[in-house]
Order: sequence, then structure tokens, then C-alpha cells
Amino acid sequence: MEDVHSIRVSSPGRICLFGEHQDYLHLPVIPCALSLRMEIEGCRRKDMNVFLDLPDIGQQERFSIAGPLTYTHGRDYFRSTVNVLRRHGYTFATGFDCRVRGTIPINAGTSSSSALIVSWVHFLTRMSEQQEVPPARMIAALAHEAEVVEFGEPGGMMDHYAAACGGLFFLSFAPTISLSELPARLGTLVLGNSGEPKDTTTILARVKNRVLEGVAHLSRIDKGFLLQNETPDSIESLSSKLSGDQMELLRGTVRNHQITRMALALLQDIQLDHRRLGFLLNEHQQVLRDVLRISTPKIDRMLAAAMDAGAAGGKINGSGGGGCMFAYAPDDPDRVAAAIGKAGGTAYIVRPDSGTRLEAGKGTE
Repeated sequence: MEDVHSIRVSSPGRICLFGEHQDYLHLPVIPCALSLRMEIEGCRRKDMNVFLDLPDIGQQERFSIAGPLTYTHGRDYFRSTVNVLRRHGYTFATGFDCRVRGTIPINAGTSSSSALIVSWVHFLTRMSEQQEVPPARMIAALAHEAEVVEFGEPGGMMDHYAAACGGLFFLSFAPTISLSELPARLGTLVLGNSGEPKDTTTILARVKNRVLEGVAHLSRIDKGFLLQNETPDSIESLSSKLSGDQMELLRGTVRNHQITRMALALLQDIQLDHRRLGFLLNEHQQVLRDVLRISTPKIDRMLAAAMDAGAAGGKINGSGGGGCMFAYAPDDPDRVAAAIGKAGGTAYIVRPDSGTRLEAGKGTE
């Protein structure tokens, strides 16, 4: 085994450009990896102990990988990743000293946890006795197993694909999972963190559960019902079969699916129509705000300020009830960022970025 003294790997956060609240319905989404990243730098120890310094959150992790690992708390991702990799044939002759740092807003809907686990998978596979780094899509699958499957939690693979593969892509789930890179050259984006904690549990209980109940009911009474095939016009014939709240949410879901399909056609052209993209983002936000009701007054103010400053469009990002928004600002991102700051948000000027990677320079042997 080659002696690798120290390495540094990083993985990006992401936005969901189009398709918010669609993946759990097996409807397609369009994510984009961002130039905000989660980094792990580390080296081998002379024993089997693992030490992780996490200065961004003022915490540390210590454990031994000399034997089987049991979990000490929910979402014990550092240990779960080691267990998953061992089951896939990776072995470790030593432990590690690591420092974990990042620029991705934490608990704000930009997939900081998935980026962390993808980086940890990447780091561990490089530092294993095998030193075999799997392809990006396999890294995504391993990270999903460690974060979601290992703890029996609900969750798709969008975040893991974005962190591992990077770029702008179309992710569909039916009839099978398919990832297609999109050629459009996106301009600058401005991410705005509202500082409001996400209310994910309440949002999912109201939106996800109600939509799933409606879809299940329609599937029972019509064996040929497929949500993927519905349009805003066709869905109206089903209004008598659902409650008013279920029907409203289903209309919003079908409209969001339609917007995602229109965005897909737009983003397949290298010569991107920036204003059209902004218009579709605003259409998506209108449904998320007025129908799914996942936005907040502060995020609405931040989006309005961004538009007044010249942004082409924007929307809330993530499950909603707080967290981040983003604005598409190909012309004057500094002005848009300043406007978001004046509206009470923390602004980050970002661009699409590559997936998980080995960083050059300091910390790389």
C-alpha cells in the first residue's frame, strides 16, 4: 500500500433549480452543484483511532475503527460511512486525523450534510488499503446508503448525486433512476440565507403527506392513474374525488412538474435564454409560495429585493419554512447580493461547480 501522508478532498452544496417537492413523488428534478463546498483534510495515524475536528460547529468526534462500530447517536454519519464501506469491501490499516471545514450554510437546505458524507466517502476510499476511489455515481450511492438507508430515513439521492457528480443535471426516477448532464451555461447565482431555521417536519407533514394521500387514493380508484402523465387541464377532472386541500396541492404539484419540463427544454440549449429562465423560476416560486405555502415573509422580502436589484428570477430552496433562497443574477450579482443583505439575508455569490474532487496544493501528497 502506497503511503499517503495527507490529502484534502471537497464536495459541493446544491440548489434545486426546478422540481422542489417533486422527488418523493418520483417526478423529475433539476439540481445544480454550487461553488460552496465541504472540505475534509487529513492524514493517517499510527493507531486505529479516528479524530475529527469540526471547528465550524465547535465540535470534535473520536472513535476507534479497531473493531465493529456501533452508533452512539442518531445520524452518526462518520461511523455509518465506515460500516458501509467495510460492507463493500474496503479495509483500513490505520485511523485518521482530520479537519472538517466548509462554506455551505448549515441546516439551510443546501445539502451540507450530504456534501459532508460524500467528502467522507471520497476521503476514506482514498485512504483505505485498497486506495480505489469509485466512480462519482457509486460515491453518491455509498453516501446515500450511509446517510439514509443505514438509519431507515426517508430521502432520495438528489443531494448525493449533486455533491458527487457536480454540475447541472436532470434527474428522473421513472421507470428507473436516470441522470443526464445539461449543456446550458448558467450565469451567476446569488444564494441568500434567511437565518430562519427550516421547519421541515411541519412542511413535510402538510405538503408531502397530503399529496401522497391524494395520489394513493386516485391510484386505488383508477389503476391507470400516473401522476407523471397529468397536466394542469387533465387534473381538473379529478377534483370531485379529492378534498379541497388535496386538490389544491395536487394542482400545484402538476404545475411544478410542467414548469420543470419547460425548464428542461430551455436548459438543453447551450445558448441559454437568461430572462426565460428567470421567468420560469418566478413561476415555480409562485406555486411554492401560494399553493404549497412553503415560503416565509422574510424569504419573500429577500426575493423581492433581489428582483428590484435586477435579478432575472429566483425561488426558495429546499423543503421550505426557512433556510435559503436564491436569485438568478447573470448581469449584476454584486448589486443583487447587496440587496439581499439589506433585506436581512446573508448573501453568497456562487456559480455551478464540479463534483467531489481531490484538492491540489497544501494537504495533498
